[in-house]
Amino acid sequence: MIKRLVISLSSLIFSVFLLMGGNTFVMTLLGVNLGLKQVEPTLIGSIMVCYSVGFVLGSLYGPGVIKRVGHIRAFAVFSAVLASSTLIFPLTDSIIIWALLRALSGIAVAGSFVVIESWFSAVATSDNRASLFFAYQICAYLAATAGQLLIGFTDPAAFVPFTLGAILLTAALVPLSLTRMEAPTVEHSERISLKSIVRSAPVGLLAALCSGVLISSFYAMAPVYAIQVGLPVGQLSWFMAVSIFTFILFAWPLGRLCDRLDRARIMVAINLVIVLSAAGVIIGGGVHLGILIGFSALYMGMVASIYPVAVAITNDRMEAHHIVAASTTLLLSYGLGSSIGPLFSSGMMTWLGPQGLYIGCGGVALLLSGYTWWWQRRMPSLPVEEQAAYIATPVNTPGVITELDPRNDEFVDVPMEEVFPDLEEEAIADAQAGQMELDLSEPEPAPTLETDDGFCRS
Repeated sequence: MIKRLVISLSSLIFSVFLLMGGNTFVMTLLGVNLGLKQVEPTLIGSIMVCYSVGFVLGSLYGPGVIKRVGHIRAFAVFSAVLASSTLIFPLTDSIIIWALLRALSGIAVAGSFVVIESWFSAVATSDNRASLFFAYQICAYLAATAGQLLIGFTDPAAFVPFTLGAILLTAALVPLSLTRMEAPTVEHSERISLKSIVRSAPVGLLAALCSGVLISSFYAMAPVYAIQVGLPVGQLSWFMAVSIFTFILFAWPLGRLCDRLDRARIMVAINLVIVLSAAGVIIGGGVHLGILIGFSALYMGMVASIYPVAVAITNDRMEAHHIVAASTTLLLSYGLGSSIGPLFSSGMMTWLGPQGLYIGCGGVALLLSGYTWWWQRRMPSLPVEEQAAYIATPVNTPGVITELDPRNDEFVDVPMEEVFPDLEEEAIADAQAGQMELDLSEPEPAPTLETDDGFCRS
């Protein structure tokens, strides 16, 4: 059983790695390509925002496609759309076509993650949920980092990198197609009204929105910023990779602090650090590459931490059976923010130059910090011992993975016999292959002895 589970999960994790790595590679490649062509930042933002819109649509309607045609067929369709759209990009310079392709890519990526995360949910139990949740995040962020480093070995202005991206996205289909697990059931998540969250934890909802603005701004426009300030492609790839990888380094210490201190204060501090690190990029980024990467890494490490803290603040004020529904609503708020981010940051860069990216995003963080401080003074803080456990929640997936959240008290374990229907037969076959005898018959009764007094003793 353990061997089968490990093998099946390794194929899923490999699919996640290829999908996430290929997707982030293509995302940065497009930004660099457009920057080298000296396309106006506002046009770049308009193209990139279509991905976020498509991603939200795919998160909402992808499960319906999977229910109609099945997991493997749906994943094959999504992979084909992703690979095809990637190969079409270098064939045309039409802004409208690029925007449509980005929207299709967003839909396909969201649908692909719904398929993969459904399988993760199917194999999760109350004993391994936390481990699977953590492994999923580490895999996703390592893949995103690897995708950025791959940029440094390519010529973003050529056709070949787009072909490489298509190969990675298509290859993600192979491990998942080879899995022998039963296809899980995809169910629509419970919803909770915006009014309920606004009344209980408005900071969580606003922070999720701001998180979407800041993260999508960085992914969409940071490559353009790097091109405009004169970074070569090799240095640009390290600039992006280190910035994205930093979240892994901050996840554990921030989690420790969030479980010991008032989380509203943590949110204020995080956003103030974002403001200071953005100022560091603006002031010292042009002095030395190390200063630029250092401040940018600190900036992104804090930006990526906003959403998990927002989820923790919200869950502290939710009933246990509303936790997953609240997380879904926060993801929708994040999706709305990610649809605003590229347009906002590109407009700031058009107005103020490349530094407008960090000026605008620093302003968003400053506003969120101020509102959180004001809200904290109006609302009584929860005692630390009553706070829900902090989980470094990923935000770049559509939300089925919330079923793995260790805070989900309503999670129902799926019997392993349903996930692996042929497990017993394989166990018997393995035993026979190993020349082991399986005695499945009824045990023989113990021998009886007749004693001198006429009674039988066992």
